Amino acid sequence: MFEKQAAVFLYAVSPVHMGAGSAVGVIDNPIQRERHTNHPSFAGSGIKGALRHGFRAAGGEQARINLLFGPESQTGDLHAGAVSFGDAQLVAFPVRSLRQGYVYATCPQALARAKRLLSLVNVSSTDWAIPSVGEGECLVNNPKLLGSGKLLHLEAFEYQARADESLRTLARDLAEKGLPKGDAYAFFRQKLADDLVVLSDTDFAYFAEHATLVEPHVRIDSKTGTAVEGGLFYTENLPPETLLLAPLMASDTRSGKAGDLMKADAVMGEITSMLQRGVLQIGGDATTGRGLVVASVLGA
Repeated sequence: MFEKQAAVFLYAVSPVHMGAGSAVGVIDNPIQRERHTNHPSFAGSGIKGALRHGFRAAGGEQARINLLFGPESQTGDLHAGAVSFGDAQLVAFPVRSLRQGYVYATCPQALARAKRLLSLVNVSSTDWAIPSVGEGECLVNNPKLLGSGKLLHLEAFEYQARADESLRTLARDLAEKGLPKGDAYAFFRQKLADDLVVLSDTDFAYFAEHATLVEPHVRIDSKTGTAVEGGLFYTENLPPETLLLAPLMASDTRSGKAGDLMKADAVMGEITSMLQRGVLQIGGDATTGRGLVVASVLGA
């Protein structure tokens, strides 16, 4: 039983490769996706593993790491950890726009799921009125995004736009909740508040599948320093400026030793402090600068 719950917004500041481990299409190394929506996602186990590594890299004591996250399976003293992450689900996705560079695209389904998750951890989101939008249409609150004829151009597609006053309130609230405080993120909070665009579930799903960052790589022979024949492969990354949301839960520590007991409040405090300390590296390709995200914790 987890006594404390919170919600964690994860905002990508670099491409992120949270690998799926298998490929059935033309991309050799695809990212993780939800089965039912095909939206990009982060497995809770991957988030927890990244945070565990962050604790160790920051000089955390192994005994404290074992209490929070559970001991390694090779040790004889096994017990459950006191921290649990759920899978991170997609909230807003950056899409190239003819005006203003890019927009933060979302859809009613993604917003409704985020609102439900926030309510489950007792984070107020009562200002979120989930809009309705048809295919080929979009909702905007920034007229600077539009071309002639009130059309919004995203990638090679155009959408008939209409204004929605409730979207402005929702976008501002999402920007305040989802991005870290401080001057470094002021521009992005304002852009999210201004340039959040709501597409239909169908149109949004297309971009979530086809507008990711796909990079070619070549395997190099360590002896000759040249490309290996047949060594070309493609790796998919979640693009920078993507926003996801995951549940975080904490319980009392479970080692069974009275001297090791930490209450759920203290556990949640340590995890929150680590998450909001700075940049967290998550997923693969860390040596090439991939996987950098910043976190905002609500309800802790």
